[in-house]
Amino acid sequence: MDEEIFNMQIRKFLKNVGVTSQREIENAVRAGLEDGTLKGEETIQAKVTLSIEKLGLSTDIDGDIDLA
Repeated sequence: MDEEIFNMQIRKFLKNVGVTSQREIENAVRAGLEDGTLKGEETIQAKVTLSIEKLGLSTDIDGDIDLA
């Protein structure tokens, strides 16, 4: 295994995850503000599940997002 290529591929994947996740969260929060589900002062709980089926990997990453 080429460690440099492996590292670059992981970074590429994580960049895609980060950009996509941010866009989806922003859209969901905006929709929640528009429909009244959110007031804009909350802290919302978020969870991401990372899984790689072939390796039997499944791990949850939990965090809070403050809106104010």
